[in-house]
Amino acid sequence: MKIFEKLIYVFVLFLSIACYAANDEAVSPRYMDWTELPELPDSLGRAGMFSGVHNDALILAGGANFPKPVWESDKQWHNDIYVLTKAPESDSGFQWHTGFSLPRPLAYGASVSTEHGVVCMGGNDSKRAYSDVFMLSWNPQSKTIEKKDLPSLPSRCVYGDAAKIGSRIYVAGGTTGRGLETAMKNFWCLDLSQIDEPDNLSWQKLPPWPGSPRAFNITAVQHNGRTDCIYIMSGRAASKEGEVKFLKDVYEFNPLVFDPEQYNPDTKTYNGPLDPWRKRKSLPSSVMAGTAIGVGQSHIFVFGGADGSFWGLENELKDDHPGFPKKIYVYHTITDTWVESDNLPSNQVTTNAVRWGDDMVNDPIIIPSGEVRPRVRSAEIWSGKPLQIKKAIGWIDLSTIVVYLGILLGVGVFFSFRNKNSNDYFRGGQRVPWFVAGLSIFATMLSSITFIAIPAKAFMTDWVYFWVNMCAVVLAPFVIIFFLPFFRKIDATSAYEYLEKRFNRFVRLFASASFIFFQIGRMAVVMYLPALALAAITPLSQIQCIMAIGVLSLIYCTMGGLEAVVWTDAIQTFILLGGAFFSFALIINGIEGGFGGFLETASADNKFHLVNWDFSSVSFATTALWVVVLGGLGQQLVPYSSDMAVVQRYMSVSSMKFAKKSIWTNSITIIPASILFFGVGTALFVFYKDNPAQIDPTFKNDAIFPLFIARELPVGIAGLVVAGVFAAAQSTVSTSMNSTATAFVTDFIRPFSLLKGEKAFLRLGRIMTFTFGLLGVVLALLFATSDIKSLWDMFMTILGLMGGVMCGLFCLGIFTTRANGGGAVIGAILGAAGLYCVQKYTDVHLLLYGTIGIVLCVVIGYAASLFMPKTPEKTEGLTVHTLNGKNTWSKN
Repeated sequence: MKIFEKLIYVFVLFLSIACYAANDEAVSPRYMDWTELPELPDSLGRAGMFSGVHNDALILAGGANFPKPVWESDKQWHNDIYVLTKAPESDSGFQWHTGFSLPRPLAYGASVSTEHGVVCMGGNDSKRAYSDVFMLSWNPQSKTIEKKDLPSLPSRCVYGDAAKIGSRIYVAGGTTGRGLETAMKNFWCLDLSQIDEPDNLSWQKLPPWPGSPRAFNITAVQHNGRTDCIYIMSGRAASKEGEVKFLKDVYEFNPLVFDPEQYNPDTKTYNGPLDPWRKRKSLPSSVMAGTAIGVGQSHIFVFGGADGSFWGLENELKDDHPGFPKKIYVYHTITDTWVESDNLPSNQVTTNAVRWGDDMVNDPIIIPSGEVRPRVRSAEIWSGKPLQIKKAIGWIDLSTIVVYLGILLGVGVFFSFRNKNSNDYFRGGQRVPWFVAGLSIFATMLSSITFIAIPAKAFMTDWVYFWVNMCAVVLAPFVIIFFLPFFRKIDATSAYEYLEKRFNRFVRLFASASFIFFQIGRMAVVMYLPALALAAITPLSQIQCIMAIGVLSLIYCTMGGLEAVVWTDAIQTFILLGGAFFSFALIINGIEGGFGGFLETASADNKFHLVNWDFSSVSFATTALWVVVLGGLGQQLVPYSSDMAVVQRYMSVSSMKFAKKSIWTNSITIIPASILFFGVGTALFVFYKDNPAQIDPTFKNDAIFPLFIARELPVGIAGLVVAGVFAAAQSTVSTSMNSTATAFVTDFIRPFSLLKGEKAFLRLGRIMTFTFGLLGVVLALLFATSDIKSLWDMFMTILGLMGGVMCGLFCLGIFTTRANGGGAVIGAILGAAGLYCVQKYTDVHLLLYGTIGIVLCVVIGYAASLFMPKTPEKTEGLTVHTLNGKNTWSKN
């Protein structure tokens, strides 16, 4: 290990001396841009208002304040409801709507914005606390407020806080009375999914956090790399001696882990296999009565809050009180780190941060009114947006990328002159070297999913998904023995020719159409991923980057055919692996303690975790070992056995011997590549745990590697790595373009003799390559406008739903002699329908989709075939039982 560490240091030292021009400027801790909205109609301002957004309107209700002179007046509670809407025709761009009121004066409750309205919970007035829950909705047509009562809280609650995940509202903390001695350790949930059936709505008591009871706490929601979680922070509580405790602790509740059947609310005991609560790193200081909101995909911004300074000196200081801190604390849920920023324009507490819109990056965060120092409120309403800082690309990096792209175009032009017929265009004339075909299989199966999505997955979670890639290695001999002989035997241009020979033409066309749709979706995913990297360091947007990647791939792939694709794949594999190794070395160099520090920190955070030993009744919804292995085998068998893009590589070499070698080349390459890319993701976790201020909250989780490339790599090296990102994407995109065109022409045109002459087929192949590539670009543009937390998960979902049934058809044909065309059709249709139901109506983990699709197709297809006439003549030489011409269908 020490030798390896020294090699890393020597390599990085040489690299630094040779080309170091890194961005050594300090990362600014300034996170927000603020603008002021029209002030609250009540010039005194109010604290403890219910606040939220509904139908594009800001709703503020109730609240309390002190009339002037504040130190000689009693607190007053209010029942006014103020609504602020956008009004482009006015000078300020906004308009206040007044004249609405609550049934009673009310303040200091909890509130949450929902699609149905702003849900207001608890609160108090001058006499008592309440458990009432109601919803305020804005009707933009009549410009009126509508109120709807909801089930009351399990008990009175004031000075608590709430947050929402999906349709579920979570309430935590608060007191039942005016004194802190009545602070609660309460955690309640209300599911609004059945809001149209009020009798079915009820509050559920959940296990509370492991810390002390509290009030004036913060409750927020954010994704933790695995799922959306609830975070409870800070607050204050009374000690046994009656003194006030200023709390800084933080707790995370994971709804995915929680099993409601294992919790007894009467005894407050939970017997589930995993604790849904997890203690996280404490705040730098107390932020009681502050407010927080999730930003981006993994940050929580905590605004203001009282830290306990000058506590008990209010009456002595009065107007000389300096006010509450103007700090922003930024928490990153994945690395469990805090960063401090002095960037609040005002210091309001006892208010709520609400988002005016649904976009967690681009829509503004509103902080309305609130208390700025004891007894003094502010009428100010602030609107803030996270700062998005883009580092411009240098000419050296740009030159590197341009040279690389020029090489690709040259390859396409070179091989375009070698395409004399459709066999040259679709199969490379079967003159591709076996090692080039093997590297092309590797690039095709992994590509930018490897380069960006796997490091992102390892950064967010651990190494549990590592076994998915290893399943490809395990399956290699299985594919060589049971699948490869059939493709070589029939000399297939399209993999789906086998299905027509074994079953009938409809089965062939069904599988081919499924493949085409799947590849268009895959193209979209792998074009979107590198667009993240390119958009991070160039003036181009993600949409413009997708267009650039798509157009370039269209040009060289349309011109050069399969031979151009496989050779560029081989080149791109070396660029991909080299770029990853460069990056890993530089990441290690930026970690405190080097390689040893990397291992120590990653191990302490359990980032090398490989196996989840879970065989419980709900483990099918988790990444338990059996789920990962069984799902991984299905996911990897799909491309090996039924993916036209991979089968093309089997057929691009001159013999069965070389086809076997190409499969083994891919398998051998997968092992070090997987270790490298999971290692990059883990190294990124350690790097950003050491340097949390350098994580851009506006970046998506899948862009963590592009973020490092853009902000941390030296000039010149960044261009090389971005070229690797291009390589990763284009290897798959070009493959998909060519293979979809091959499938369309070979399966849908040639069998029906719709064209005459090889030149006509060659011309149509180029046209369809361009057409399908264009469709992939359009779909990628749609992805760029969506909030997809993990493109790896997205890809696995697409692969499982589209690929499982295709693979099932090949398994049905190869491993059984009794299955026939009619049964295969039924198996495919019902298998696809069944898989859709599994995906839509169950919690089965997405990794299992591929395996379930295979099993459903095989079982249903075989069972259906038992009720149909036997067709032994169609099995000769087309199953493992009759490969040598012997018909043994009756034995199976």
